[in-house]
Amino acid sequence: MKLPNPLSPEWTLVIRPRRPLLDLRLGELWQARDLILLFVRRDFVAVYKQTILGPLWFLVQPLLTTLTFTVIFGRVARLPSDGLPAFLFYLSGTVLWSYFAACLTKTADTFTANAGLFGKVYFPRLAVPISILISNLVAFAIQLGLFLVFVVAFWWMGAEVRPQTTMLLLPVLLLLMAGLGLGFGIIVSSLTTRYRDLQHLVAFGAQLLMYATPIIYPVSALPQGYRSWMQANPLAPIVEAFRYAFLGAGTVSPGSLLYPECR
Repeated sequence: MKLPNPLSPEWTLVIRPRRPLLDLRLGELWQARDLILLFVRRDFVAVYKQTILGPLWFLVQPLLTTLTFTVIFGRVARLPSDGLPAFLFYLSGTVLWSYFAACLTKTADTFTANAGLFGKVYFPRLAVPISILISNLVAFAIQLGLFLVFVVAFWWMGAEVRPQTTMLLLPVLLLLMAGLGLGFGIIVSSLTTRYRDLQHLVAFGAQLLMYATPIIYPVSALPQGYRSWMQANPLAPIVEAFRYAFLGAGTVSPGSLLYPECR
């Protein structure tokens, strides 16, 4: 029996085991956009499906975290906040960091959490981590709305809050954050297929990375000798740019924002 030519019009999809390293097959991702949206709905609904507060946890979590940081680091440790209200300073860092941390930890679990699905049917494997980025983007939008409400409230009360026109660069900042979370997460996910111990280190490592990022302290509070080390962290200029855009305080330059992209 003669098999049809794989390159003939009778075939709608050709799966090859080997391909160039940079061949991401983005066209297949676009064809699987309906599947990605289905994954987004699954990720968004499944997390809080049987909870009492439901999506309100998107608001409760950053508020509780910010209140804890305000009391411990603002009141007790008295860390500087670049002249901003401590609550707004910590809330801005918490909202942005939560998006990166969620993208990193959930993407790092891609292969182990979806092993059964990957073994049954073929579809672009990038569809799963891309859906994670989008579903977390919905949560970020909710938390960003909460943050803007407090920005307006503090501004109304006379706080030194000076939003800048660089707020228009928010999509760029989110793209950089999503890219870093996706890149680091995929690397860890590929390693967890062989070294399962990494699953237990991801959340712990993300927590340590938060303290190496200006979330609870500004870059300007660091001694001059340590600032160069902080700039080696590709997340630092993104966080500082976010604060500068919405609150008017932060240490940022156009060159520093190019660094995460070059990573």
